[in-house]
Amino acid sequence: MKISFLGGGNMAAALIGGMVERGFARDDIQVIELSEANRAQLSNRFGVRATAAADAQALACDVLVLAVKPQQMKAALAPLAARLAGQLVISIAAGLRLVDLGRWLGADGQSYTRMVRCMPNTPALIGAGVTGLFADPSVDAGGRDAAERILAAVGSTVWIADEAQMDAVTGVSGSGPAYVFHFIEALEAAGRAQGFDQTTARKLAIDTVLGAARLAAGSDESPAVLRERVTSKGGTTEAALAHLAAAGWHDTLLAAVAAATARGAELGDQLGKD
Repeated sequence: MKISFLGGGNMAAALIGGMVERGFARDDIQVIELSEANRAQLSNRFGVRATAAADAQALACDVLVLAVKPQQMKAALAPLAARLAGQLVISIAAGLRLVDLGRWLGADGQSYTRMVRCMPNTPALIGAGVTGLFADPSVDAGGRDAAERILAAVGSTVWIADEAQMDAVTGVSGSGPAYVFHFIEALEAAGRAQGFDQTTARKLAIDTVLGAARLAAGSDESPAVLRERVTSKGGTTEAALAHLAAAGWHDTLLAAVAAATARGAELGDQLGKD
């Protein structure tokens, strides 16, 4: 399977690195990247071909991964319009809908349809991400398998049945790492307020979140059950959770995710304008 990337930024580099580690042939991977420095880095680091333009060799691929920034996508796709010959197109650009990508890639009034839209998150940079994927109905089982293999190189994958839910994927997992980092910040601040130095407070906060996540990931029981097991009646955890409940922490998080989801839909409208 020959794969070309349009854009060679951090997420593209993470995907290429993960793919190489998982046995994808370096000779089958190419990158179209404007920055000379980035091209040199990708070639030196991964041993892949990097070119400044979408030449015939770069487009002689089975899969084209769109990895440029959403705001730059329309301009980046302009040189490719009407030049594709049935390749599977995978977009990892946040917010952009397949109908708009297809319109920009199509020719003679016909939209390109053989596409998969993906939403990875930043832990993909260390191979620990989760990606939501949605495939156009024209994508067959082989195309879905190819998309999943590529995105699985940087973490786990989840297929979404309705593209409209990709905005919710953005709200939950795309933006989710920021919520976790914010929680770590708050837990660290709480530790410092209790008299710990910054190094100790940060280690207690980060390792607690890391350990709890690993425990949840490895358990067959729900997070609710795991939480209840830590919460002794009349104990310290019950006191803390009661305070969080009184402050509306649970509902606040639900509202935050809803706000991110709504903003994702708004950005999709803006980015898809001609």
